[in-house]
Amino acid sequence: MCLKLRKIAIVGTGLVGSSCGFALVNQCVCDELLMIDINEEKAKGEAWDLTHGVEFMSQRTKIRQATFADCSDADIVIFTAGPAPKQGQSRLDTLEVSASICNSVIKEIMKSGFDGFFVVASNPVDIISYHIWKLSGLPKNRIIGTGTTIDSSRLKNFLSKYLDEVDTRSIHAYSMGEHGDSQMVPWSNVSIAGKPLLTLIEENKKLKKEIDLDNLVEKTAKAGWEVYNRKGTTYYGIASAVVGIIKSIFSDERRILPVSALLEGEYGETDVYTGVPTIIGINGAEKVIEIDMTEEEKAKFNNSNNILRQYLKSIGY
Repeated sequence: MCLKLRKIAIVGTGLVGSSCGFALVNQCVCDELLMIDINEEKAKGEAWDLTHGVEFMSQRTKIRQATFADCSDADIVIFTAGPAPKQGQSRLDTLEVSASICNSVIKEIMKSGFDGFFVVASNPVDIISYHIWKLSGLPKNRIIGTGTTIDSSRLKNFLSKYLDEVDTRSIHAYSMGEHGDSQMVPWSNVSIAGKPLLTLIEENKKLKKEIDLDNLVEKTAKAGWEVYNRKGTTYYGIASAVVGIIKSIFSDERRILPVSALLEGEYGETDVYTGVPTIIGINGAEKVIEIDMTEEEKAKFNNSNNILRQYLKSIGY
């Protein structure tokens, strides 16, 4: 009998990639971790730094600097390579450079014989996920973008402030569509302890006065910039989202997460990767969940996806 060890490769060892590495090691998610970067010395330094902390973890993880050829038997490749948007840019403004990096890197990874899952965190994540799906030739369920996972977390944190600071995990809410400015929230599906948020607002004069739904969507979309303006970029939150996705795959949790997944008729949308509630299990993005939306919500979701399609055209799709 031969037991297979869990092996993950991180491509791009900047702040997001290294934070993913720390979260993986700290939560003992894998047995072997490969750190890959065009700057091999940077990847080596990150691998050493992480290795020096394994002594204090509850499980040993073997960590090393690696090359694309070493991805041949990896279970998952976390793709974080690409530039962070600069002040005044949107995530979509980084597309040309990120897509160019994909063109060369994905080819090398696939040349190794890699046949696992890609978990994509590079921005603009919805378009890069689509691009990697096309370049890799892998089934759609094995290319998973972080989508609006982090946006949904931010949204629930904002809502918690109005709702007696309840645990965000007790709030059922999704941000959907683009991980960016055009994202939308289907408020008709937001609930706390099974009670619709819209009903709570209607019944509570204080909430009715305090909560501005349109403003909350805008705050959610811009929350990353609020972090950026204070510390230069974001990485802990998105790294946690990446690891949450991976744990759901490895443990077959079948957790529903608003990842970036390919739509092929769901919600009346086709040929676009976008943030939608999706069952994540041992087979990756196993099923997109179609929640009911009002006509206004459907229109906003469609608008967000149309924006993504326009940018896909700019890289040849």
